[in-house]
Amino acid sequence: MSPHLLCIGGEDHHLRIPFLRALGDRGVKVTAAGTGDKAPFTRAGIEYHSFRFNRFVDPLADWRAIKMLKSLIHDVGPDLVQSFDTKPNLLVPLAMRADRAVAVIRTINGLGWIYSSRSILALALCPVYRALHRLAAHSTAMTVFQNQEDQAFFEHHAMIGNGLSRLIPGSGIDIAGFERAAAAGPSPAEIRRTLGLEKCEIIITVTRLTRQKGIPTLLEAAALVHKERPTARFLLVGPRESEGPLAVTQSEIDRHAPYVAALGSRSDVPSLLKAADVFAFPTEYREGVPRVLLEAAVAELPIVTTRMPGCSDVVCDGWSGFLVQPNAPRQLASRIVDLLEDRQAAAAMAARASELVRQEFGLDLTVSRYVAAYNELLDDPVRTKIRATKARP
Repeated sequence: MSPHLLCIGGEDHHLRIPFLRALGDRGVKVTAAGTGDKAPFTRAGIEYHSFRFNRFVDPLADWRAIKMLKSLIHDVGPDLVQSFDTKPNLLVPLAMRADRAVAVIRTINGLGWIYSSRSILALALCPVYRALHRLAAHSTAMTVFQNQEDQAFFEHHAMIGNGLSRLIPGSGIDIAGFERAAAAGPSPAEIRRTLGLEKCEIIITVTRLTRQKGIPTLLEAAALVHKERPTARFLLVGPRESEGPLAVTQSEIDRHAPYVAALGSRSDVPSLLKAADVFAFPTEYREGVPRVLLEAAVAELPIVTTRMPGCSDVVCDGWSGFLVQPNAPRQLASRIVDLLEDRQAAAAMAARASELVRQEFGLDLTVSRYVAAYNELLDDPVRTKIRATKARP
């Protein structure tokens, strides 16, 4: 009998479809649930259930989401429930507090705004969220971390509980799928022609356009780079309107026209990366392992990013890219210029990053690690006995 996994995430859960399909190829029955569009899952042949939660602080909405998740999990009847993203990693275990037959797995893919921001609100909420994670740990069979710094943070604050702890770097990247998408899309020359950037140096960023992702810092750096290299153009790819009070405003972006353009969400990211000269990722978040860095590396695009958890798992400063301090626009600008000026060194660093990602972050390896984790949980004799008891007529 195939184990049945219910995988729960947020609005960008569709990015895990290659991971979920690969699990299906390994004999895992997969069902997904999230807050995003159902259509990509339908096209992929994956059963999908919609639910709602508020990404921002809203205790009443969280309580409603817990009740909804409890009902959803009961109706689906999985053997394993795996959560991704900050809120689901709290809501799912809390919804499963009374059910020990189903193994709950939290995947900590970054610690998000609460643990990254130095704002008064974030600092006030930190002890509350630590307490909630300790409570959630009581019904969590395994906590999976994507980088060692997050694992150490949870251990230090006793947020793992008695469950198992595993380090599985990143969510994996479908390298062959990425390369097929890049080959099937428009050529770099076509992309540049369409955007009117045939003779420009392109610096691209793919992320949600929030302050915590370092977009204000990037805009300041863009002005400095443009002053030194007038042909430099910055492309911002990703959603803005959905980011609520944390979003950068359109007027902030417009102040840097014509050398900064926000393209919104795009379906041709592989082609855009292939057309660019530098990938800049100035996040101030505690990331898991950013998927966009893996994609930029596979595209052999030289990278400059920040010294934040997850980013330094992909980039070794001066060897496979550059690392700068967060919220340091002059450092960021300087390293972007370095990559534009010395193309040979930039290409060498990009090639090293690509080799690392292909060796350590490929989808097949990641899926093998998760299947081993699932089997370990399913072999637990106590949980097996509870499932057998519940199955009796």
